[in-house]
Amino acid sequence: MEQPPPPGAAARFVSVDAMRGITVGAMIFVNNPGDWSHVWGPFGHAAWHGCTPTDLIFPTFLFIVGVSLALAGGAKVESGGDLSSLQRAWWWRAARILLLGWGLAAIAVLALPNAPDDPVPWRPMGVLPRIAICFGLVGWLYLHASGRIRWMVYAALLAGYGALLAWWGDLTRDHSLPSRVDAMLLGPFAYHYNTKTGLGYDPEGLLSTLGALSNTILGTACGDWLRRRRPVPILMTGMALVALGMLLHFFWMPMNKALWTPSFALFSGGFSALALVLVHTLVEGYGWPPLGRRFGVNAITAYAGSILMVCLLDGTPLHAWLYAHLMNGLIPELGAKTVSHLYAAVQVLFWWLVVWWMDRRRIRFSI
Repeated sequence: MEQPPPPGAAARFVSVDAMRGITVGAMIFVNNPGDWSHVWGPFGHAAWHGCTPTDLIFPTFLFIVGVSLALAGGAKVESGGDLSSLQRAWWWRAARILLLGWGLAAIAVLALPNAPDDPVPWRPMGVLPRIAICFGLVGWLYLHASGRIRWMVYAALLAGYGALLAWWGDLTRDHSLPSRVDAMLLGPFAYHYNTKTGLGYDPEGLLSTLGALSNTILGTACGDWLRRRRPVPILMTGMALVALGMLLHFFWMPMNKALWTPSFALFSGGFSALALVLVHTLVEGYGWPPLGRRFGVNAITAYAGSILMVCLLDGTPLHAWLYAHLMNGLIPELGAKTVSHLYAAVQVLFWWLVVWWMDRRRIRFSI
């Protein structure tokens, strides 16, 4: 029987590394089709309301951030020792993630001045900044609040944020409360901003981060259960949250990733919990190969590297040449959407080879 780690030791599960890696690989895949006008529905985000498989990738990563916080800090919290050094390390790591996100955003502006739809001088919010915020704040909460308090914060975030959205009443792209806050505080630095109307929105905006924080808090609870080898509560919680999220979607407030509505937070959090149970059971319980582990232990290398590659390819004629000659030119009979996603799969394979090489030489980059 698998034994828990000794007191004070950080737990490590290869299944969590594998799940993190699968998520990073999925991020690279959906972010890099050969042609954005030829994307299959499941591999694109919902136009606004609704939820596609792609919409579940980022919430799952934030959930894994919470799981990892619990695995790294749970034993120290339970031992009752001094947590100040760990807290400083976590704050500093959150700052490094934030700075990396800002640096990549600056590179993207230089390489891709006309992307996305509206030219953005520089975007302070985004995937990495949101990860940094969730890591830092939830890490602080995990070290300084009991499990009961964390569940109360989880419920308060969803209920309070849902009440704000319901009070405002408008959930359209440009006129929802989060969009108005982003347009007012971020202005031209939002993902989309119309200088004539003053309207805009950011899918990783300021107010919607309240919903995203709940996914990371949920991850800490599931991480604690995982440390104690208790998969059943994770399974039951996942099933309950998926059902509750669907009920809220149909009878109160629709799922919406950009707004990170409570129904979306609950549904995506439940999905992540069920995925954790599945991967953990298959890998740790039945000995399945931990597919994705190499991505998981060098996640920052693969994700940041893929962004830099996009800047290199899309900011030069390389992308058009590669796609036209090596993909469309060689296998046009497969169809535009198939070739578009095959191009994305090639990029995933490239970065898998990079992290495979790094893993063979025990090279790991972490911020």
